[in-house]
Amino acid sequence: MRIGITANPKIPGTMELCLRIVKSIGKGHEVVLEKEIADQLKAKGVPFQGERFDVILAVGGDGTILRAFQLADGDLLGINSGSLGFLAEIMADEVDAYLPKVLAGEYRVQPRMRVRVSVDGRRMPDCLNEGVVHTAHVSKIRAFQIEVDRQVAARVRADGIIVATPTGSTSYSMSVGGPIVDPRVDALIVSAIAPFSPYFRPIVFPPKSTVKVRLTKPKECLLVLDGQKEVPLSGTADLAFTASEKPARFIRFRDDFYQRIEQKLAKP
Repeated sequence: MRIGITANPKIPGTMELCLRIVKSIGKGHEVVLEKEIADQLKAKGVPFQGERFDVILAVGGDGTILRAFQLADGDLLGINSGSLGFLAEIMADEVDAYLPKVLAGEYRVQPRMRVRVSVDGRRMPDCLNEGVVHTAHVSKIRAFQIEVDRQVAARVRADGIIVATPTGSTSYSMSVGGPIVDPRVDALIVSAIAPFSPYFRPIVFPPKSTVKVRLTKPKECLLVLDGQKEVPLSGTADLAFTASEKPARFIRFRDDFYQRIEQKLAKP
């Protein structure tokens, strides 16, 4: 089994946890460390861009998991060593109980829809949570036109537009009033950030639709992919969003989506 390990070294205790994981795996599998954490552990590592693994261990918070899916391909186990960890499957103190099951292949894979994003026909990294188009300058709204399958669905003046997946429905999209969507449902959720009109409401589109976001008056904007990658936009770019043919693959041991909502999102 080829196992890739990535982590957020800024979270206290994460590097020590990675070292313990490497020792627990032993020599029966090929372990590959991402270069950034390998340097801190004084070990050999490689950049993860374009790498393929049987299993990816992402140690950190949700940002670590989102970043791992943008870089590499494989079944991913999220290990929460941060605070929220909504996407993670296990906590740091559960590693000893669940790592042997991963190494034995005793786990279930849960596919999650990702968004395919293109700018002027050029494909960007797929998004597990959302693609966000927002103003490049503070306190400057933009006039957006939202199209679906070549039909105008809405026009709105706002600080930005979020195109989210069901996974991303519990993240940025939810914070601007978007619906929570069960991850077993594939859909594109389009919400506006601080819309000028109070009557605009989020719209849910079929996953195979092509959603385009246009500026009715070309002005500078910024495209942010899963909070990981930023793409400057001149204002005339053709932005297209649709379901990716490559879903994210989560390693799961339990079905607790609604329990997570109650524990991590519903409580103050």
